[in-house]
Amino acid sequence: MTLKYEDPPKICCLGAGYVGGPTMTVMAKKCPEIKVTVCDLNERRIAAWNSSALPIYEPGLQEVVEEARGRNLFFSTDIAAAIAEADMVLVSVSTPVKETGANAGYAPDLQHWEAIARKIAAASRTPKIIVERSTVPVATADTMTAVIRANSTVERSSLSTGEWVVLSNPEFAQQGNAMLCQASPERVMIGVAEGDKHAEEAARALAAIYERWVPKSRILISDLWSAELSKMVADAFLAQRISSINSISALCERTGADVSEVSHAIGVDTRIGRKYLQASVGFGGACYETHLRNLVYLCKYYRLPQVGTYWESVLKMNDYQKRRFATNIVGKMFNTISNKKLAVLGAEIRGDTGRYGEILRF
Repeated sequence: MTLKYEDPPKICCLGAGYVGGPTMTVMAKKCPEIKVTVCDLNERRIAAWNSSALPIYEPGLQEVVEEARGRNLFFSTDIAAAIAEADMVLVSVSTPVKETGANAGYAPDLQHWEAIARKIAAASRTPKIIVERSTVPVATADTMTAVIRANSTVERSSLSTGEWVVLSNPEFAQQGNAMLCQASPERVMIGVAEGDKHAEEAARALAAIYERWVPKSRILISDLWSAELSKMVADAFLAQRISSINSISALCERTGADVSEVSHAIGVDTRIGRKYLQASVGFGGACYETHLRNLVYLCKYYRLPQVGTYWESVLKMNDYQKRRFATNIVGKMFNTISNKKLAVLGAEIRGDTGRYGEILRF
């Protein structure tokens, strides 16, 4: 029995945040023949998406939403109905670090993913293509597949054929530049279970959607685990560059060297490049720290303590830079901030985004 995918398919996205919103908005614009429904349990957020005051800010987002909304782009809180209608379900829910329990502070909290898997199983009348869009730890696809198959109401004959497919499609867009990154991505990565003919067919269906506006040469097909790991590693490498130049900024201050001149000198080397070599207070936002902590956890889980310690040093350098900056500020104010006012210019985690969560704390 071979699963037939509709062309064009109906797509729903679970999660209307900084990943799901821009991703599906661009997809709706580029594929006007595809019905795209973005769902979220947060009624106020969905109401905002259906208004002129969107819940998030990205340059160009408002105009594209207004162009596609009501034509083939819809925002809804009726998750069950959207799942039942869809041929393909993209999942863009959060994966925070565990706050309590075993490996708290490093291990990912997958409770939202398990809950979504159960909702998909309960609402589906036919097998679906499930696409991981958020950053998730290695083997999340296997976990989702197991939960869905254990809870699905679809007849067992369909389940036994392996037609429930979970793909990985990590999101690499930069906040503050998300619309451009989605419209002209450097790469689109699709992870698929090797040797599974149903999964390979599903991957071709997803790739065909992206091929409507992305050159084939930029669409990378890999195994599931490689795709799940790639986004986490990409963020770790970017955070590593920030911590590296920040460590040199401390040395420059002691020796009298100018870190901006050092940064420029090494950045013109094409092997290194100029990006992410601007010394700063450190990296903020939730992504870099969360994904670094997840990476450290994975390394230690798979008994690679030396590798885990290496990546944990990036986190420690970031904390050191923040403490060093705060100490320098207090020192310049005669070692006391009592009865003094401090002003901070700029509070977003980066330019051209309205995101303030997880900004640097001192």
